[in-house]
Amino acid sequence: MDKKVIIMNFSGVYSEEPFALNPRFTHLDCTHLHGTDCYCDKDGQRAIRRIIAPYPAQGIHFIDSGDYHYVTKFWTDKISIPFSLVLFDHHTDMQPSQWGGMLSSGGWVKDMADTNPLLNHVIILGIPEASVASIPKAYHDKVKVVTDAQLHSHAVSSRSLAIAETLYISIDKDVLDTNSARTNWDQGTLSLDEMKRILYLIMKHEQVIGIDVCGECPATLGLFSTDNGIIIDDNANRELLEMFRQQRLF
Repeated sequence: MDKKVIIMNFSGVYSEEPFALNPRFTHLDCTHLHGTDCYCDKDGQRAIRRIIAPYPAQGIHFIDSGDYHYVTKFWTDKISIPFSLVLFDHHTDMQPSQWGGMLSSGGWVKDMADTNPLLNHVIILGIPEASVASIPKAYHDKVKVVTDAQLHSHAVSSRSLAIAETLYISIDKDVLDTNSARTNWDQGTLSLDEMKRILYLIMKHEQVIGIDVCGECPATLGLFSTDNGIIIDDNANRELLEMFRQQRLF
């Protein structure tokens, strides 16, 4: 089981989080890569694809800070059957690319929708109501949204999440409040317990093919020593991992 837990270390942050130090996990060192921070150029894309080439989309992937959330595209490109993406995120990540050929942490979902013929739908959970209008109308049939306010109102139920498709789940911890996670992006208002409740409903009723988690706050920012951020993030990752294990998804 542990070999299906993959730690992708870009910033070095996982060396500070005790949960990630399990030697039975698969550790992928990405700290030497260039052209990958927030924006990923073609050389960076090729390098990341080479690193993850031996590993399947099935499993639990920890992919560092939200600056590297585009790595979800590389994992989902490995899926060979029709699927939908369930995305927990405080942002839509559907901004148009400013540079041709570059993937970005702010636009990778749009890129997936444009290029992956096996992607049926994207279900974004946790964006603010004000962000809904930023999703281009051309994607309204493919992209579904549950806002943070709707999540708080407990509008999400097993019936409302009956997607009936194979799912890949991607979690950016910036959807959580600052008591539940510390990230290097502006954050939402969801508690970790609320997220776990919704995840449980999804995992109980749907077929999940793979999961990734990002939203670390890189140690180079120097925040952990002053506000216990490393403890908060480590706890969130540990709780999520334990929940995934209990569901025996893979």
